[in-house]
Amino acid sequence: MKRKDLILTGILLVMIGITAGTLIALYTINEELAPLAEVRTTEINQSESPFISDEALEGADARFLFKKIAEEVTPTVVYIEAIVPIEGAISNNEDRELEEEDEGDSFWDRLMPQRARTVGSGVLITSDGYILTNNHVIEDAVEKGLRVVLSDKREYPAKVVGVDSSTDLAVIKINGSDLPKITIGDSETLDVGEWVLAIGNPFRLRSTVTAGIVSALSRDVQIINDQMRIESFIQTDAAINKGNSGGALVNTSGQLIGINTAIASQTGAYQGYGFAVPSNLAIKVAKDLIEFGQVRRALLGVTIAGVDYTRAVEKGMETVRGVEILTVSENGAASESGIQAGDVVLRVNGIEVNEANQLQQQVAVLHPGESVNLSILRNGEVIQKSVSLKMLVPQDIPEISANEEHIFPEEVPEGNRGGLFYKEFDLGFRVKALAKPEDAEKFDIYIDEVYKYSEAWNRGLRADHQILKIEKEKVEDLSGLEELIRRNLNDKGSVTLEIINEEGARGFIELKRN
Repeated sequence: MKRKDLILTGILLVMIGITAGTLIALYTINEELAPLAEVRTTEINQSESPFISDEALEGADARFLFKKIAEEVTPTVVYIEAIVPIEGAISNNEDRELEEEDEGDSFWDRLMPQRARTVGSGVLITSDGYILTNNHVIEDAVEKGLRVVLSDKREYPAKVVGVDSSTDLAVIKINGSDLPKITIGDSETLDVGEWVLAIGNPFRLRSTVTAGIVSALSRDVQIINDQMRIESFIQTDAAINKGNSGGALVNTSGQLIGINTAIASQTGAYQGYGFAVPSNLAIKVAKDLIEFGQVRRALLGVTIAGVDYTRAVEKGMETVRGVEILTVSENGAASESGIQAGDVVLRVNGIEVNEANQLQQQVAVLHPGESVNLSILRNGEVIQKSVSLKMLVPQDIPEISANEEHIFPEEVPEGNRGGLFYKEFDLGFRVKALAKPEDAEKFDIYIDEVYKYSEAWNRGLRADHQILKIEKEKVEDLSGLEELIRRNLNDKGSVTLEIINEEGARGFIELKRN
């Protein structure tokens, strides 16, 4: 080859390399997560006046009633498509529908990162384009990777306003005006047995309406993977499938009373159990995300557990009811208002609570600085307490990782005064035993680490809690602790720990075998 040809070939290869590098760089930049939209205050209308009056509901034919609701509500429910990295689509595909993009077999197809399209639903809550949906519908979306399609087939690009992983909710925004918006109802007025309609886009079948009843309220099914998760779902048998996530659950007045979020299924498809976030909680989260870009969560400053039959008998209660205060944080809102460990909360702002998640939800719909009125059973008497709520400041908690090998500290030789010994338990926690200065054969046993999403974490056990007793038997060494836990789990499938926290508050935590 001539010298001239060699030079030209070299220049050409350099130019091709520069061009290819530029294209790859631009493509990589475009893979960044979807940017947050500019947050501004808007108005969300909540109405106690439904478009179908109570008088009209009486004696109404269900066929025409459902037809009227569908006509009014369907335009407010949108189809959402998100472009996500294929890894994120697979790892977060609990109940969202995904479709891998056609990558082809060419060099460039193999070179570019793989992506997938995930689809779901959302609900227009304002006329200027704010949409409430599930976090898992839009999670990990790349820049310019969110597309919204209205029921009339108009399409809009969308941006993320904010997300809240503890409730699996998110708000996105499209630029529009005079858009149809849903009427927000009061989920506290909902009763088991009421008719409801689920509206969404299952399996890409857009604007699908299904009917069912409210099967149960305040369900805690432990499907949200977040250390501060709040689950108090509405359960319904209205058909909900992949793609319905983020869609509307409405009552017979056409009001939004829930955001469809999950299904309980062994096949991944509808089997009669669907769950929705109550509208009161969902709208509080949405308003915070729109105004602040994040959720400002109120904090009572206690650990709690529902009262079961055994605990009610121990406390001399005539009926099984309420939520027991296990521990009270020092300088927390509850402590400053005179709440004590052992108190049983019966009502929150006049609403009866009998499960821990019910109390959590009632506090979660309030704002930091607001006062909450608690009806409390103490020593056989019902008293009233007003508590000024503080703001929750989230803390990082270590997680269990299936791909991570946990390395624990080596045990100090037995009998070493002041030595530390460590032991991990399958219930999701690790303890450390510190020899007592006055007796090296006896130990104070503390929780060293609690793993997020484990049974111990879900039940409220935390690092630095000291274990005093197991099923009323005093614990003074690791072998005794291990034996008591093993024996109780084998005999009855659960074990009750009497603990004391760093502020000196005592309480009981029951752990069950998974």
